[in-house]
Amino acid sequence: MTNASILTINGGSSSIKFALYQTGEPLKRGLHGKIDRVGMSGTSLTFNDPTTNQQDSFKLAPDAKSEASFLMDWLEEQKDFESVQAVGHRVVHGMQHTAPLLVTRELLDELHHVSPYDPDHLPSEIELIETVRQRHPKLPQVACFDTAFHRTMPRVAKLLPVPRRYDAKGVQRYGFHGLSYAYLMEELARLGDPAATTGRVILAHLGNGASMAAVRNGKSIDTSMSFTPTSGLVMSTRSGDLDPSLGPYLARNEQMTTEQFFKMVNHESGLRGVSEISSDMRDLLAQEAHDIRALEAVALFCYQAKKWIGSFAAALGGLDTFVFAGGIGENAPRVRDRICDGLGFLGIEIEEKRNAASDGVISTDASRTTVRVIPTDEDLMIARSVRGILKTDTDSEKSATKTTL
Repeated sequence: MTNASILTINGGSSSIKFALYQTGEPLKRGLHGKIDRVGMSGTSLTFNDPTTNQQDSFKLAPDAKSEASFLMDWLEEQKDFESVQAVGHRVVHGMQHTAPLLVTRELLDELHHVSPYDPDHLPSEIELIETVRQRHPKLPQVACFDTAFHRTMPRVAKLLPVPRRYDAKGVQRYGFHGLSYAYLMEELARLGDPAATTGRVILAHLGNGASMAAVRNGKSIDTSMSFTPTSGLVMSTRSGDLDPSLGPYLARNEQMTTEQFFKMVNHESGLRGVSEISSDMRDLLAQEAHDIRALEAVALFCYQAKKWIGSFAAALGGLDTFVFAGGIGENAPRVRDRICDGLGFLGIEIEEKRNAASDGVISTDASRTTVRVIPTDEDLMIARSVRGILKTDTDSEKSATKTTL
């Protein structure tokens, strides 16, 4: 008999990742993969099934069927799908929610209501939930909110300096990458780093989307992304923080519409915009020696990251542990070295050989601040959250039964 499993679905702005986790202890990942280039030409599905040593990739036919429907069609054809007992979704925006929740009609209505807060993610994530719900109405689904990790931030960190009436409408700093940060903090604790519970930590999730979080005694106190995931650090195609008057300037002088501005700051800026070459850090590192545009894009990314470290160290009152994660953070030693260069005043000293090898700890033994590289795993965090919800429900049912008896 096939072991019970949890299906995780991680919908991004241009991809949908999925994985099946067997519900034993520890959770074990089985069939997994992703649909890439969502909403663009050349959309493809890639998968890997470690139980059968099967892996493949194929392009989706350009028809009217949505990627959500295609994914469910394909998953339902897989033998392991019959073992799924619950589905967990990464939901980028959770407003005031502080923990994962079972999906209900009321929750879906709420997500529809706040979808304008993040039009790049929420509509497609809602579609994924509703597609599963239509096909398998009895299958429990759990929404895991990327914003939940940051709900511990103090009021002063959440407050945006705009007229107060907008705060009452939900215009405030929310922060994102919360599933990644929650996983990294669990890993820090597992590794025995005392800063995970009683120290000052800066977490850097540096990938296509990039952000940092300041964590004191295990709780988020600030983060670089704000009302939307576009703000904060320079990213692959997102601008990060900009002068607010740039929008009106471009509207007046370039006749740029709101939609065009949104597209520019989310999909045409960052590394891609500055370099005019690529949004991929690997491409830019390969070309920076002979192309000034690539050199400047990498330099800007590292410089802005260094500034955020300094500001968060000030907010924390010092620094005990710094963590690199995400595609760039985990795999680009040259970027890590440049970001940390000159941060000796914060107690950061990088050991060259450890950094080149992407060791778990890349700081020197004498470094006052421990600098770590920890591969993040949002999907595993989703699976853990779903398992926790299912266990809570099961325990509640058992308790109710005993009370009745």
